[in-house]
Amino acid sequence: MRIIRYLDENSVPILAALTVDLHVYPLPQGDFMELVRQAEEENTFPLRIVESVINSSNPIKQAVEELSLLVPVEAPEVWASGVTYEKSREARNFEATSGKLDSTTFYDKVYDAERPEIFFKSTAARTVGPNNEVYLRSDSNWQIPEPELGLVLNKKGEVLGYTIGNDMSCRDIEGENPLYLPQAKIWKNACSIGPAILLAETVTNPYQFEITCRIFRNNVKVVEEKANTCQLKRTFDELISYLIKDNQIFDGTVLLTGTSIVPPNEFTLLNGDKIEIEISDIGILKNSVVAPANVSVSIS
Repeated sequence: MRIIRYLDENSVPILAALTVDLHVYPLPQGDFMELVRQAEEENTFPLRIVESVINSSNPIKQAVEELSLLVPVEAPEVWASGVTYEKSREARNFEATSGKLDSTTFYDKVYDAERPEIFFKSTAARTVGPNNEVYLRSDSNWQIPEPELGLVLNKKGEVLGYTIGNDMSCRDIEGENPLYLPQAKIWKNACSIGPAILLAETVTNPYQFEITCRIFRNNVKVVEEKANTCQLKRTFDELISYLIKDNQIFDGTVLLTGTSIVPPNEFTLLNGDKIEIEISDIGILKNSVVAPANVSVSIS
C-alpha cells in the first residue's frame, strides 16, 4: 500500500492511499505522521487504518496522473548516506583523483570503515516533490542526480515506510576537496522525494528494490541505468544507528541510503533535462532540471 499527498480543487493538501490498481482513496488524516500516530494510539499498523477507509469509501474520479502531487511527507530533515555501494566508491575516487585511480583514497577508507558516511542533505523548505523543478548550482560544471531509496523514520529511528529520493550532487565541487561536501550537496531545490511512501509493513525484503534512473534531453533518453538494493554494502539498521547516535531526529525524517547509479563521467545535467527515478513497488519520481539563470528569485 502506498501513501501520497496531492492538492484538491481548492488547493488543500489531501493525504490519500494509492492501491495496486491505481485507485486513489482520500484519507481523513491531515498528513502521514498523523496516520502513524493514530495507528500507534490504536495499537495497530497504518495499513489496517487505510484498509478500513478503502473498504468503507469510494475512490476519487481522477487518475493519479491527473493529480497535483506533493511530497508524500514534509520531512523536517533529510539526511543522506555516502559510499554505501561499490559504484559510488568508484565514482567518488574518480572525482577525487581526477580520473587517476592508482591510490587509496578516503572514499576507500570510509567504504571499509565501521563508521558510515552520514551527512545532512536538506530541509522541508529546500525539498521538492514529484513533477517539480530541481535546480542546478551556479558554481558547478559537473552535476548529476543520485537516485536513492529513502527511509521514512519516526523520532525513534524506526522505519515507517520507503520512498524515492534524488540527492542532486556537484561532482566537481566534492572532488576538489572533501570539506566542500555541504556545498556539493545542499542548495535550493537540490533534493526531491516522492511520489509515494510504501508502508513498511507491506515490504517483505527491502534489499530487493530495483532502482532505475533515466535522463531525457530534448525528449531523447541519454541515460538509463539500473541497480538493486541487494548491492548495498551496509544495512539500513547500521545507517540508522549512526544517524541517531547522540543525535535528535524528528518524526518524518527521511534518510537516503546512497546510490549505485552514477551517469558516465563525461555527463553533466543541463537546463531542460528531465529526470526519472523509478523504484519497484514505490513508483516514478519525475523532476525537470532548471539552470540558475532560469530561476526567478523573489525578495520579500
